[in-house]
Amino acid sequence: MVNVVFVAPFLLETTLRFASVTADLPGVRTALITQDPPEKVPPGLASRTAVIHRVRNALDPRELETAVRSLAGGLGGVTRLFGPLEQLQVPLAQVRESLGIEGMDVVTAHNFRDKDRMKRVLARAGIPVARHVLATDIGAVVRFAEDVGYPLVLKPPAGAGARNTVRVDDGARLAEILRLMPPRANDPLLVEEFLTGDERSFDSVFLRGEPMWYSVSEYYPTPLKVMENDWIQWCVHLPREVDGPEYDGIRNAAAPALRALGLGTGLTHMEWFRRPDGSVAVSEVAARPPGAQFTTLLSYAHDIDFYRAWARLMVLEEFTPPERKYSVGAAYLRGMGAGRVTAVHGLEQAQKELGGLVAEARIPKPGQPAAGTYEGEGYVILRHPDSDTVREALARVVQLVRVELSP
Repeated sequence: MVNVVFVAPFLLETTLRFASVTADLPGVRTALITQDPPEKVPPGLASRTAVIHRVRNALDPRELETAVRSLAGGLGGVTRLFGPLEQLQVPLAQVRESLGIEGMDVVTAHNFRDKDRMKRVLARAGIPVARHVLATDIGAVVRFAEDVGYPLVLKPPAGAGARNTVRVDDGARLAEILRLMPPRANDPLLVEEFLTGDERSFDSVFLRGEPMWYSVSEYYPTPLKVMENDWIQWCVHLPREVDGPEYDGIRNAAAPALRALGLGTGLTHMEWFRRPDGSVAVSEVAARPPGAQFTTLLSYAHDIDFYRAWARLMVLEEFTPPERKYSVGAAYLRGMGAGRVTAVHGLEQAQKELGGLVAEARIPKPGQPAAGTYEGEGYVILRHPDSDTVREALARVVQLVRVELSP
């Protein structure tokens, strides 16, 4: 029997889906650690979970270690300790290392979590990355701006996605941002040159240090541009064809980058740019399943349950590379401004024109609060064997569908 401890600080829908497929694995006994009330665990999952253990703070490695030690005593040992949340990866690694549980170690977890450290590791390995500095005072930011020029990107060194990320186009805007979020020794700021070109992502599976599979996704437009313009609805497109020469650059860079960071077994999500001259640069990498419905998109593109595939990879170290059968895309339905959803317009026409392509949809509901992220308040997922058909249909969705918000 394989004894697994799955850590889910917050019992959100996607996290529960990962926990559920883990509990379904044959020959696996699962314990769940959460800081939410145990009664929030759905009855079906609770009945398939050996133990539900509540902690005050599931991101605190000391609390996690105490909880895992307790669970190990009742289960007769712990074989695997893991969870999908970005902020969990370092605490999980610390507990694994302390208790001798196999999995990603602390050095590797920090390499993926600390974006400044990540870029330094990649640069030493010859992987192209943006020029950057981890600034602990305003003077370091100003000197970097003078050396590199504008535009710049400012972000926290342990950020995720485009949250708390700001583009700065000139000195006046830089001064304004630094007044609002001045860097300090205990709260540094990562400052990067602004990479130009097409931003894309590269998802991949490593098994015992070897690349097994990959996927490429296109963004329309970049998440940062979406966050800067509340009228833009973001789209992600997974073309069916990902083996062509147009992706040689990222294929050649990705495996050496992940090896340099120390990845053994896992599913990763890499953000990268194709520059105007055709060269590539890696923006950042996460050693966990991608967010923003990407795991669902991968499931539809390959006609398998990628949530279950990740669980098998992490628990049993088993992965069979799937065939990419479809092109898939998501249009994220995002209202303009703030407040709550009052109406969604254009659905009838979108259904009339594109209903045959819809694989899944989550339509924003009246009264729902604005999300305030590039993912918006809902989404529509489209699927078809032809990549151009999906790409054109995504553009049509964002032309037709509008989410109305009111204070």
